[in-house]
Amino acid sequence: MKLLEWTGERIIPKQMKPTNGMLLEHIARYYFAAPYVQGRVLDIACGTGYGSHMTAKERKREVTEIVAVDNDEETLRYASREYHHQKVTYVQGDATDPELPERLGLFDTILSFETIEHLKDDRMFMDNLYRMLKPGGVLVLSSPFGRGRGMPTSEPFHVHQLTPEQFEELFTGFAEVDIYYQRGVTFEKPRDGIRYFIGVAVCRK
Repeated sequence: MKLLEWTGERIIPKQMKPTNGMLLEHIARYYFAAPYVQGRVLDIACGTGYGSHMTAKERKREVTEIVAVDNDEETLRYASREYHHQKVTYVQGDATDPELPERLGLFDTILSFETIEHLKDDRMFMDNLYRMLKPGGVLVLSSPFGRGRGMPTSEPFHVHQLTPEQFEELFTGFAEVDIYYQRGVTFEKPRDGIRYFIGVAVCRK
């Protein structure tokens, strides 16, 4: 059985120590989002599928279907094998494809964790998410902070990392927006004297 090669951006829990800080942060985001998840769910850039599988188990009564999308065929094959669940369907797709909303349809909940910093056209991505979210639906999206759109980053897999102000501007079209900040495995509103590196938005259309 061929194993995926772990990189700094592709989380493969079965190849990592359970105390790995990056793994714990990623899992924490799914647990944070769980209370908002219901109905038909989109997990965009699902990676190896552990989060989609975890969400399906955690919210088995509230979820009708989870569509887990990633752009990498090998990763999706791994996800289908290692994180199979009757309510999860793994689909190959490009997050910035303007035809994606027509292809996938509408969702009650959309999850997008550590995705937007990989995309040059983050505005097209946000437009796709908005189009796929039902009225009254909830989007939970996270991203690391950095020097801003179009600026270089020290992370080799990141196109850019938005500033906290640019991050908040992504959600101006939503009816309700709550911004949280992740610190390790905890999520909180901003406090004076603390520098935050990851923002998490909970938005209702």
